[in-house]
Amino acid sequence: MTDLRNQRRMAARILKCGANRVWMDQDRLEEIAKAVTKDDIRILVNGKAIKARAIVGISRGRKKYAVKQKEKGRRHGHGTRKGGKQARQPRKSRWIKTIRPIREQLKTLRDEKKISPAVYRKYYMKAKGGEFKNKHHLEAHMLSDGVIKEAQKK
Repeated sequence: MTDLRNQRRMAARILKCGANRVWMDQDRLEEIAKAVTKDDIRILVNGKAIKARAIVGISRGRKKYAVKQKEKGRRHGHGTRKGGKQARQPRKSRWIKTIRPIREQLKTLRDEKKISPAVYRKYYMKAKGGEFKNKHHLEAHMLSDGVIKEAQKK
């Protein structure tokens, strides 16, 4: 078996591909071995003794399927998760999602004159202290205290 590394390297240069993608006709190896210049290799490339193999791609089918499943809310179980609870949703972002609607609700009640500024301040500070889980919890608390009435709520 002759060493064709030099011919392979030159062919790769001519075909503008990697050496591993160079295909050589097994029946014409002696002819290829005699080629010592780039011109000789070009003649062999034109004569179809040397070719560049097609680029092999990676199928994205499985990945596309997985992405579709995730869009539906699947594949989020314990086996998929990396990092703790706070890494996936930090405490601060969770707090922001909780406090903003509560404060918004308090502001609308104050602006609509359903609660006084003093009551607003009292409940604002309670909200800041983390007393209410969500907007509905705040409203339930205000109803039980008699600050707002059921008819006013809606």
